[in-house]
Amino acid sequence: MKDRFNKLFFLLGMLLSGYLAQAQEPFSQCTAAFLNKKMVVDEYSPTGKCSLPQNATGTLTVCTADLSPERSVPLEKIRFKIALKKQQANTLIMFSEMTYKEVNIEKVLTQCQPGDNIVLMTLDNRYSLPHHEILVLENGQ
Repeated sequence: MKDRFNKLFFLLGMLLSGYLAQAQEPFSQCTAAFLNKKMVVDEYSPTGKCSLPQNATGTLTVCTADLSPERSVPLEKIRFKIALKKQQANTLIMFSEMTYKEVNIEKVLTQCQPGDNIVLMTLDNRYSLPHHEILVLENGQ
């Protein structure tokens, strides 16, 4: 009986340690927004700024990234949602009910005016997305 209890206790301990090993710290994986595989933020730092002209084209993604001072490489696309922060009313509205791994930026920009912000939201707290607001600029800025 005691041997059976020890085996059961050992098995439960192994299962628990496996579960805990898979658990991740919140916001432990850095991510960034990319347009056509080019990072949108001008500098991945606390002072970095994100902006796009209203006539930008291509595919917007949010990816984990290999970041260094010399380069930024998108790795794995992650799921995200999009809201629009309308400058005129200082109000957030959902762009769509959909969850994306990539989206055609022209489709998003059709609902934006210069001064609005595109707000990107991750769905998993493992991912840190510090540069989640993209300012929409007039064409050519």
